[in-house]
Amino acid sequence: MKTMKRLILITLLGFLSISLFSQENIDKTAIGPFNNYCDGFGCPGAEGNGYVSVLKVSTGVVEKTNDVLIDGIVAYDRAEANDAYIGQINMETASSFCGINGQIWGYDIAITEVIKNNTQKPLFTVKQYDGSDLPVFDAEPLLDAGIALFGTEEKRRFPPAPGSHVICANKSVTTYRPKEGAPDPDKNEAYGVWCYIAISIAKDRETTACLFIEDAGVWTKNANMGDFKSFLDKHRKSVIWSVVACGEDQSVVYDRSYISYAYVIMEPGQIGTAITVAPYIVLAKNAVPEKGFKRLNKMNLSEWERAVGL
Repeated sequence: MKTMKRLILITLLGFLSISLFSQENIDKTAIGPFNNYCDGFGCPGAEGNGYVSVLKVSTGVVEKTNDVLIDGIVAYDRAEANDAYIGQINMETASSFCGINGQIWGYDIAITEVIKNNTQKPLFTVKQYDGSDLPVFDAEPLLDAGIALFGTEEKRRFPPAPGSHVICANKSVTTYRPKEGAPDPDKNEAYGVWCYIAISIAKDRETTACLFIEDAGVWTKNANMGDFKSFLDKHRKSVIWSVVACGEDQSVVYDRSYISYAYVIMEPGQIGTAITVAPYIVLAKNAVPEKGFKRLNKMNLSEWERAVGL
């Protein structure tokens, strides 16, 4: 009888432990101190213990001058400003996980319509170490969600505050395409730059993290856009291979992955940069609907836009 009571007590304590440490009891509120600017996670003045991950891939180019270092800075800043606007920030590099107190913009909150309605078809499917299937989807809806939040350089919405310190999962590459007929001192012809971002959603988000993978490189084959695009489509599987390998190393199984890339072929005499970025932020106060932060988990992206007056 005592043994039975002990087993019942252990079981009840187990259920209590699961309840106490479930995601529902983690404060994932992530509201910054500024009305119309988002801020970096971990900066002073934020409300809540959570953060929001936003996806971005972009490129920038500039005509080469006599100072390659400065040219690279300008190309990088142009990539930050293009697409979802994250210009004028102090970008700080972190490893690449969205953890148990983090949420993905466009997936967990302000959910894009195609993801909420589950109308996307996978680009392809791979096997994970446990034998389960990992469907891989185009991340374009998540990239569009980032643009909807931050806005663009021309039409800004709730971008990170100018000069803010923002931790980001990120990779970048910068290279120069010589003018035709000009000697290349490195003897390597460079025609374009590219980058990928992938986010893999953990099956158990109460005890494991979602995984970001970033990749970036230089295209050296030719100036043919079709060949470049064909390479990028094929290389997606190499990026996803790393997801599966990292999952096996950490004993993590993923429910699904999203992947997208950005690329550009430079004109002769241009320097190009490709950046893949996932900033960890807290939201601007005016980006949170009147009914509160948790309301975002029930809203699709267009509902959020209407709720905040966009």
